[in-house]
Amino acid sequence: MDRITAIESQIEESIQIKRQLHQNVASLLNIADHLIQALRNGNKVLLFGNGGSAADAQHIASELAGKFRYEREPLAAIALNTNVSSMTSIANDYGYDTVFARQLRAIAIKGDVAIGISTSGNSRNVILAIEEAKRIGVITVAFTGQDGKLRDIADHLLAIPSTDTPRIQEAHITAGHIICHLVEEALFGENDI
Repeated sequence: MDRITAIESQIEESIQIKRQLHQNVASLLNIADHLIQALRNGNKVLLFGNGGSAADAQHIASELAGKFRYEREPLAAIALNTNVSSMTSIANDYGYDTVFARQLRAIAIKGDVAIGISTSGNSRNVILAIEEAKRIGVITVAFTGQDGKLRDIADHLLAIPSTDTPRIQEAHITAGHIICHLVEEALFGENDI
């Protein structure tokens, strides 16, 4: 395969996976509605993941805390994986599996929304965090690929029908942008949802 064909193939694969998001419209609306309600009630959105999923958590949190499209008040959103001191001290003292669950135990309250992102759906620290969030009374959301244990644990699921990590991540950030749009439109747009 020549390089041009390889590039075109990668673009086409990304397009095909994103087209699969049409099957997740109800999930996207449901997740956005939970974020809207939580933020209206003065609660916060807590996101977390590893590697590229950590970057996606940080990206989505920044769209909410900063702005997506509207000049507006900030929304309470935190990516737990961005606090390097907490991550490394918890990992050192208690083990890496607990880095998100322990932070949730410290700052999450009933009515918050926790979004765990794992392309495999099997990241142990994300699973433990979702379980901890449920114990606290936090609404739980999992962004995954087509497989994994998170599918059966989280209250709400966005599952991308793929096992290809880059394609899953591309769909996750598209879904994140859609959710940010719905949240911002509902809270700050002309037509209150």
